[in-house]
Amino acid sequence: MTDKREYRMEELARLAGITVRTLRFYRERKLIPPPRREGRIAWYDDHHLARLRTIAALLERGHTLTGIAELAEALDHGRDVADVLGVTPPTEEEPVRLTPEELAARFEGEVTPENLAAALELGYLGTDGDEIVHISRRLLDVSSELVREGIPLGEVLAAGKRVREHVDDLAEMFADLVLHHATEPDLHRLRPLARSVVEAELSLALDRRLRKRD
Repeated sequence: MTDKREYRMEELARLAGITVRTLRFYRERKLIPPPRREGRIAWYDDHHLARLRTIAALLERGHTLTGIAELAEALDHGRDVADVLGVTPPTEEEPVRLTPEELAARFEGEVTPENLAAALELGYLGTDGDEIVHISRRLLDVSSELVREGIPLGEVLAAGKRVREHVDDLAEMFADLVLHHATEPDLHRLRPLARSVVEAELSLALDRRLRKRD
């Protein structure tokens, strides 16, 4: 006897806010894992419900069903979601392996389908077998600390998306500057200088921002 909750197709569709026809379509497209079979009856569980809610969140964010199918395949077969999204893993950041339970404990009450969809879209999360892989220990630690300070994870992720847009521009500017006068190996060698400039300028900008409030 299992303690986990299971649902018939009609109940699962109702809880997920979709039609039975849509649920069948998702199953045929392999967007959700196969159900447990008991004779002619198909049984679904909370994992299926969470997947359906994540699909809904990804659709709301503009992802196509084809793209979601690729993400679903990555989650089910241990491929790196960052590879599917075309996000290159960083060369200096330390990835962190977590179980789903450990991730939920870090962001108590905040690991919602919408937030998972946002983290997947940013390339923060990937999978390796049964483990979740966060792309950067520093980003994971900062995110969890901000949530502990009372800032909703959804807003932290939205801010992360805005930061990503700005730092991509900064990286391009620094690369153009160096490559105009030097070579590709020099770009790798001088990378710490770019990081120092960004850290110093951000610190000065925060100083200016804080003085405005005084």
